[in-house]
Amino acid sequence: MKPLCKIQLFFFFLFFISITASSYSNAAERYYYQLKIYHLKTKAHEDRLDQYLQNAYLPAMHRMGIKNVGVFKPVESDTTYGKRVYVLTPFRTWSQLENAEQKLAEDQQYLTDGKDYIAAVYNDAPYTRLETIVLRAFPKMPEPAVPELTANKTDRIYELRSYESPTESYNLNKVKMFNDGDEVALFKRLGFNAVFYSEVLAGSHMPNLMYMVSFNGMADHDKLWKVFGSDPYWKSLSAKPEYQNNVNHIDALFLHPTAYSDF
Repeated sequence: MKPLCKIQLFFFFLFFISITASSYSNAAERYYYQLKIYHLKTKAHEDRLDQYLQNAYLPAMHRMGIKNVGVFKPVESDTTYGKRVYVLTPFRTWSQLENAEQKLAEDQQYLTDGKDYIAAVYNDAPYTRLETIVLRAFPKMPEPAVPELTANKTDRIYELRSYESPTESYNLNKVKMFNDGDEVALFKRLGFNAVFYSEVLAGSHMPNLMYMVSFNGMADHDKLWKVFGSDPYWKSLSAKPEYQNNVNHIDALFLHPTAYSDF
């Protein structure tokens, strides 16, 4: 076999660089999500947090170029009703997520509008505990979507689901099932109005993945999940030997969007 000439080596090098750059670019297009879970005790906590989120945090995120931020609360029948607030912030890049707090600290309008929350004293905090989960979007849905729902905002149901796996390997297998197995496409075909699908990079229930789907109401939710369970593609996919035992615990939270939520 003849050795490659310099010209051939040069073009081979350019080809390698283009492929590498393309792969990096495609990988970088997947959004990162920050899910903050505020733990509350009182109605005063909830009201104070609403004021901060609506008047300071969301406007500051919008100024930062993040146009859609979701704020959700448990439905009335949930045991955590009035005790939790979920804030979903999508970031286009890791750098945007990493630098968000610094940008907030430099935003004078935010500091003024959010002073009551930001400068709260130790014995009058606006929440009892704050939990943060960091996620990365699936390749099959690399960015979030605002659902196309027709019901009144207060009637809409957002279902936040967490799938925990026995080990990291099983978790990767379930992520593969969503992407290579086209579980994401199945949800889309059936009209589940997904907000996001993601792998959890840091959180308190790892290894797990999380996603959020939405409905016009609970009747819509029950109907679609019934259709999902009897769908021939789902029956075939879930029966495949390579996808067995990859989930050992599921949490499903039913949430309403706040009036000021972007989602």
